[in-house]
Formats: sequence, C-alpha cells, structure tokens
Amino acid sequence: MTLNDTVARITDRIIKRSEEHRQAYLKRMDDAKPQGPLRSNHGCSNQAHAYAGAGDDQEALFSAQAPNLGIVTAYNDMLSAHQPFEYYPELIRKAVREVGATAQVSGGVPAMCDGVTQGAEGMELSLFSRDVIALATAVSLSHNTYDAAVYLGVCDKIVPGLVIAAQAFGNIPAVFLPAGPMTSGLANDEKAKVRQQYAAGEVGRDVLLKAEMAAYHGPGTCTFYGTANTNQMLMEFMGLHLPGSSFVNPNTPLRDALTIEGAKQALSLSALGNNYTPVSQILDEKAFVNGIIGLNASGGSTNLLIHLIAMARAGGILLDWQDFAELSDVTPLIARVYPNGLADVNHFHAAGGLGYMIGELLKNGLLHPDTKTIAGEGLEHYTQEPKLIDDKVIWQAGTDKSLNDKILKPVEEPFQETGGLKRLSGNIGNAVMKVSAVDEKYRFIEAPARVFHTQEAVKAAFKAGELNQDTVVVVRYQGPKANGMPELHSLTPILSIMQGKGLQVALVTDGRMSGASGKVPAAIHVSPEALDGGMIGRIQDGDLVRVDAVNGNLEVLEVDLETRENATCDLSDSHVGVGRELFNTFRNAVGAAESGATIFGDMI
Repeated sequence: MTLNDTVARITDRIIKRSEEHRQAYLKRMDDAKPQGPLRSNHGCSNQAHAYAGAGDDQEALFSAQAPNLGIVTAYNDMLSAHQPFEYYPELIRKAVREVGATAQVSGGVPAMCDGVTQGAEGMELSLFSRDVIALATAVSLSHNTYDAAVYLGVCDKIVPGLVIAAQAFGNIPAVFLPAGPMTSGLANDEKAKVRQQYAAGEVGRDVLLKAEMAAYHGPGTCTFYGTANTNQMLMEFMGLHLPGSSFVNPNTPLRDALTIEGAKQALSLSALGNNYTPVSQILDEKAFVNGIIGLNASGGSTNLLIHLIAMARAGGILLDWQDFAELSDVTPLIARVYPNGLADVNHFHAAGGLGYMIGELLKNGLLHPDTKTIAGEGLEHYTQEPKLIDDKVIWQAGTDKSLNDKILKPVEEPFQETGGLKRLSGNIGNAVMKVSAVDEKYRFIEAPARVFHTQEAVKAAFKAGELNQDTVVVVRYQGPKANGMPELHSLTPILSIMQGKGLQVALVTDGRMSGASGKVPAAIHVSPEALDGGMIGRIQDGDLVRVDAVNGNLEVLEVDLETRENATCDLSDSHVGVGRELFNTFRNAVGAAESGATIFGDMI
C-alpha cells in the first residue's frame, strides 16, 4: 500500500525541520558506540565497586566478555500499575544468566500516581516529575557499565521521562517492559455516574469510595484509556515493546514470559552481537509520526501532545502541534475505549487490540511500514500476537478483523473520519482538544466566560449555584511556569452535570485535563500561558467566548484583548508545601506547552 500523501509530506517536513539537530544528535550517538563491553573501559577499582554486591554474578562481570543489562525501575507498591515490577529484577537476572549474561538494577526513578494527586497539591509536581525521572535515569546509567537497558515503567509521566533519558543513552539498546492492566472491575461509566452523583450531593462519600475501590481494585494499570495506557500504545507503535505485550494482565504466565523475552531481546541488540540496534536508530522521525497516528486513531491522551514533543526533542527531532493537527485530519478514529466509549482496555485487547489497529493502518498506508523496532525491521511485526506454547513465547498472526465493532472498526468504516485530537487557535492563543469523546453537538460552544484562578474556586461557585447558565469556564494561571500545569480532571463531574442540565458548557485553560478528558469540550494547554503574558490572562467575566472544535477556533468575540492588561494572580500558595518549594528552578526554566513543557530546552 502506498503511503498516504499527507503522512509522507508531514514526515518530510519534520525531517527537514529537524535536520541540523538530528544530525548532531546522531553524531554524538555514533561517537559513543560501544567498543566491547562498556564496563571494560573502567579501571580495576571502579569495576570492583560496580560488582561488589553482585554475588554469584561477580565472576561473569569480571570476565568482561558477556553483556551486562541495566535495569531502570520505576517500582513502588503504592502505584498499582508499577506494583508488579517488584519481582521483575530477579526474574530478569535469572533469565539472562541462562544466556551467559548479567543484569543489575542500575537505579530507581520516582513514579507518582496522578489518580492519587488529582485535585490535590501534589498534582502541581506531576508534570515536573517527568523531567525528574529523566534526570534520575541519567544518573542511574551514568556508571556506564551497561551494554543494553530495560526500562520498567507504565504510567503518565514515567514512560515519557524514561524515553527522554533513553535517548541521552541512545548508543545502547532500550527495551520497555510493561506490567499490563488490572483485570476489569466496576464499569468505567458506572464509576463516572457515581462521581457525578457525589458532586451533585446525591450520594455520600461512603458510596463514592465503594465505587472507586471497585473500579481500582488490584495490581496493574487503570483500565480506562488515559495517559498510562496511551503510553503503552505508543511503545508498540514506536517499536519499543515486544509485539502484543502492552495489555497482557499482570501476574500471569504470559506476562512473565514476555518479561523474560524482553530482557533477552535487549541483550541481543547490543553492540556485542551481530544485530546492534541502539535506541537512537529506532526512535527516528518515522517512528514519531507513527506514534502520532496511533494517538489519533485510538483517541488517546491529550498529555501526549506535550510528551511526544519533549520525547522527540531529546533525539533532535522537532515536532509541533500543527503536525498533530494535519495528521489528525487524515487519520480515522477506529477505536472506542473509555472515556471515548464504554469498553475498557481489556475489552479492547480482546477485540483485536493494537495488532488489529496497526494492521488496519498499515494496510491503508497510514503508517510507515519500514521502521526499525526491537522486534526487527518493519512495523509488520506488531500485527502479531504472543502465545505461550510449551512454556515458550511464540508470535502468531493476529486477527485482521475486529472481534467487536463497538470497540474497533476498519479504516473504511471508522467511528469518525478524523482523529481524536484537534488544534484550536485564535486571539486567546493556541490550544488542543480531545474531541473523540465529545458529541458533535458540543463541538461548537459560544457562551459568556466565568474566570477563575483555581479549580477550588470553580467548585465553590458551582456549590453556590452560580453556574446555572451557559458558560465557558476559564481556569488560568495553571500553566507550567505558574504552578507546574496540573491536571484539572477533578472538574469533570461538575462540568458534566452542567452539560447534563442542557447547558452549553466548555472549559478553557492553560492547564491540563489528562488522558481521561471526556464528553465536555475542553480547550487545554492554552499557550502562551497567563503567567507568560498570554491573552488568556486578559479574559474577563461576561466576555463572549467561542470554542469551535469544528473549524479550530478559540477566541473572545467583540473585544480587543490587546487593549487590556493581564490580570494578576497570587501564586505563593502554589509554590510551597508537599515539596513544591524545591521546584522553583523548574518553574523558572520550563518552556511552553507547545514546546513540550520541559526544562531541557537547551538540549537543541
């Protein structure tokens, strides 16, 4: 199948735009190509320190003949998606010994749960945690004793942070090992209904807590299609997971077998063998375009509009929101997973999952087929699914037909003709919206503004009965420079109640709305942010605001914002407490959402 003209054109545009930075990056990686086992370059005392705790592996490490695998882990047992990683290191060590190699945990990185911090102070550290994870990973691998690395991470900021750092060590192979989703519990739509009932005062906290516990009930990723599961999708579309491994449940024989296979595969790609495939060769411009296509075709998380830009920049590749918008225009939405539908990721996986999606998109010329992956040359590998036969992982052809057309559809009969994301621009600035879950009748909203500087103020106004009319809720001073750009997902129940009353309602914010963005139209990531002089800081109560996801417009009508001054906001309460005072340097250094909201702007 011939590659879609728009996909080809945008890829060429990205390649040209990135050429200078990409070539400089690749030269650095080529100069750093290992010549023999990396640890052999160290002096004897250095090596002794590195192997002192290695027990029975000491002899193999001192021989400096076999490869040594670094394990970067985001394990903690508070985060359900990462709890299964507790036993991965020992599983990996045993597996690589069988092929004469060694493995060491090179370091741990922090992993916070956005579900725990939603609506709380800790959420203001969430986005910054991505760059902390990248820094911690760099420290972990800086001992320079590893010939390949595996990365244990799943959730929102963890995978992007690990990818950023993996590219700094792009001279060695990188394999990402997932933990899989928890088994299905209380249906996501039922959970959302109880949340709305609680927000409306119809049920008490005891009912809410019971519903939440029934939904989030065991080890593994939350089962809705938010940022964590979008990350897992990307790792397959971009070739860093083993094919079909993303949504295999934790603590199952197949999950363990895939972990073992992934560790061995990382070693097979090192410079000590005949199939040297460093991560710098896998994460090229085509891989990132494939990731953007996957994001749109699946209706994935809006957070990746920030993360993919930051991830790409770490490898010298320059993406912008216009690339996402134009690719969205030619990418059909072929998956419906909550909050874009009723199914969860387990149902999605059973219906054909990522293998079916990749096959459909390849067949219709919407993906680059010739990318390098950890599974070998070509994305076609990712149409296969793993089976555990006689205790060995075997990949077989996956289904080429949807097994449930309420969850997955062919490209010829999509849920909608364009992707799940939309870029908006106008006199307020640039923003993005996840439209895959927004009914078409709500994609054009024109209503008076109510302006707030905190989500708590929105909730107070709602409880006071002040939001009983058509409203564009503007929540500003929520950008990365202001307070770390928190997710405002805790506003979803309130906004949904307003919409359910028949009101025209939309959200406009320079904050984030998470991968769980739902049926209420939300123009998020507004750039420039209010603290950076953005026009969102000049909107006043009563201004008529148009949020138009059909034509891509975001504007205040009948007012010249240029004639106004930006409103001021006391942010001191957001800069202290729960560790926030330690992140002043991050707030001062962070770039705009459009450029990845990262502190690593000087990398390119």
